[in-house]
Order: sequence, then C-alpha cells, then structure tokens
Amino acid sequence: MVLEPQVRAFLEERRFASLATVNADGAPQQSVMWYMLDGDTVVMNTRRGRVKDQNLLSDNRASICVEDEYRYVTISGRIEMNDDQAAAQADIKALATRYDGPEEAERISQATFSKQQRVTLRLSIDKVDAHGFDAA
Repeated sequence: MVLEPQVRAFLEERRFASLATVNADGAPQQSVMWYMLDGDTVVMNTRRGRVKDQNLLSDNRASICVEDEYRYVTISGRIEMNDDQAAAQADIKALATRYDGPEEAERISQATFSKQQRVTLRLSIDKVDAHGFDAA
C-alpha cells in the first residue's frame, strides 16, 4: 500500500510508535518503539527474547499507532523478522542515529547493542488509518 505524502511526511518526523502484537492467549501486548520507514515498510528492532518477538514467532500480525495530539496514523500488517546479526545491528544503529544522533548511536551501539542478540522487525503496510490530515 502506498502512503499519502502528508502521512509519509508525518511518519518521517521523529516520533514513537506503539507496537501491538498478539499474546498466546489472544490478548494484545503493546510496546513503545523506535521506527523508521524503508520504502513501503516500517522497520523496528528489538532484543531477542522479549515478549513482542516471542509473540511474533507464533503470530506475525501486528499494528502500530503513531500520534501527535489529534493527528495519528495506525498501520496494520504482518511482520517479517530478520535475526541476521550484521543486518540487525546495522538497523538498530540506524534507528539510534535517527533518534539520538550519530555520536550517541555509536556509543550505545558499542556499549549495549553489540552485546545483545538483536532482531529487525519489518512491518508490511497492509492497511492505513490516518486522522487529522486534510488529504488523508
């Protein structure tokens, strides 16, 4: 699915996403996440073993919500997980750069992320619900 230009611009600003996955009992589980757009997918990254990635191993359906007061975008789709460490470490460093700048990204990558088993989450954009945008 193609994002409307206003929605894409909104999502490309530095914001946080609330990621919802499905627990084994069917209940939702939410996590606040760093994210970035890569074409028509949403890229996130997590440490292996957290509830969200365990949920995604059994059910890859997910959604995010990104809000700014009365403007918000929800995206639903399916997540592909990539635990290739070279790719996952590069992705978390790119996310850290987006959120905290290159110097802090380098520091935290070396001090923390490099010691963790990371997994990249790529959310397909199957459905978009945007509110508060003139053209969306």
